[in-house]
Amino acid sequence: MERKNETFVEGHNSPMLGKFMEEEISQQPSILRSVAPLYRSQAHIALAGKEFEMILLAARGSSDNAALFARYLIEVFVGIPVSLAAPSVLTRFGTRIKYQNCLAIGISQSGAAPDVAEVLTALREEGHTTLAITNTNDSRLTKAAEFSLLLGAGPEKSVAATKTYTASLLALYAVTQALGGNLTDPELPDDAWVQTAMNAAKESSGYFVRSQPIFSLARGFGFSTAHETALKLMECALLPCKAYSSADFEHGPKALAGFGSAAISFDGPMPDLAGQGCEIILAPEAPVRPEVRPIWDVIFGQWLALSCARARALDPDGPKFLRKVTETR
Repeated sequence: MERKNETFVEGHNSPMLGKFMEEEISQQPSILRSVAPLYRSQAHIALAGKEFEMILLAARGSSDNAALFARYLIEVFVGIPVSLAAPSVLTRFGTRIKYQNCLAIGISQSGAAPDVAEVLTALREEGHTTLAITNTNDSRLTKAAEFSLLLGAGPEKSVAATKTYTASLLALYAVTQALGGNLTDPELPDDAWVQTAMNAAKESSGYFVRSQPIFSLARGFGFSTAHETALKLMECALLPCKAYSSADFEHGPKALAGFGSAAISFDGPMPDLAGQGCEIILAPEAPVRPEVRPIWDVIFGQWLALSCARARALDPDGPKFLRKVTETR
């Protein structure tokens, strides 16, 4: 398929589009450094010395992608099973699952998610330990949970979650440490990395604006980043992007990855896909351990979404049909 030589002059000349999103992406290094000790302290107070047979994670949207990160982190480093809750089992069908000695963690940046709060309320009533991870004190989620870990990331003006997402990842890392995971404190991204990610995103954004279909691929710890990057491209730049495990991608979807398609890889080079004609864009390689990379890699995904939005003359601070706080049951 021949690529169209498209240019989006209006978007490229509109740096005010996504102004808040750009500011909040850039704030992440300083915020993460300031809150890291607080997260360790809050997680220790809530969980130190307790043992659980399983972990239940309840979340929606970007928070659901953060939960994917926690699943791999806890199962790999703590060795207990983790389940992602299907809130509608409770909220729509009224069924209560018979969990055994469970830690239920609800994740919501706004703390306003009704279905997530209902899951925590039900688990708490049954005597399980419940923890809210949110950026909003005195919210529906903090009232439902026994313990709260407050993100303290400051107000997020853009509809797209950026700093609250990486803060959620860092909070879940601290939770894994408090659960007994053999993890040293994470290396955190600095301003130089934000610049590196921005430059890489600007260089590669044209491929995604001009390509169809587009994919976001990763495995393991990075699977969360693939999902969050795809979500950001959809909500900010209105580019339909599908996230896959790079292993699952081999079981059928790769048939779509021909000439005219593009894929972001958080899982290294993919010569077979490139040989099919798919344009492979590698995320810049963060100089950190694999279990820490999602905190770094997603900054590239955020910049990519912002760059693509500007190229298409779209404002990710106020995308059509979306609100900052979404409530579902």
